[in-house]
Amino acid sequence: MEYLAAAVVVVGLLCMVNLLLMVGVIRRLRKLAARPAYGLPPTDGLAVGERMPEFAATTTAGEPISHDLLGGPALVGFFTPGCEPCQELLPRFVARAREFHGQALAVVVATSAEDAAEEAEHLAGVARVVVEEPGGALQDAFSVSGYPTVYVIDADGAVAGTDLDALALVQA
Repeated sequence: MEYLAAAVVVVGLLCMVNLLLMVGVIRRLRKLAARPAYGLPPTDGLAVGERMPEFAATTTAGEPISHDLLGGPALVGFFTPGCEPCQELLPRFVARAREFHGQALAVVVATSAEDAAEEAEHLAGVARVVVEEPGGALQDAFSVSGYPTVYVIDADGAVAGTDLDALALVQA
């Protein structure tokens, strides 16, 4: 009888340990599910159909840029140095930005102009480039909190898509 009681206690303890481990696994899975997928903006970014927000900035060439000057259709991308997904997406963004004939905006988010120099130089030939610090005005306007983030803006100034494959939806 003593062995039976000891066995029940051991099984009960094992069940409790298993329950605690499962709670930890479920918490971890929920955190992972909340993270954005590659190439898509975080869940709090602009949604398809929303209007392009009002913004104003100065490009690295010293030109003013705003929502009125950019117009649509347009391509808007946010990148940051040292971000592996950004480096993977950058060549595709450059290739697609050529289709917009100057109606592309690239925002390089870095703590200093020196940190952003390589990306800004790479993008300068196909897009208007703005370099800003983390938490800058353009990031706030476009609700960007993860990188890379890409918005395709249609001719009416609304978000047509949040990845480079959405280019098929607009006429450049």
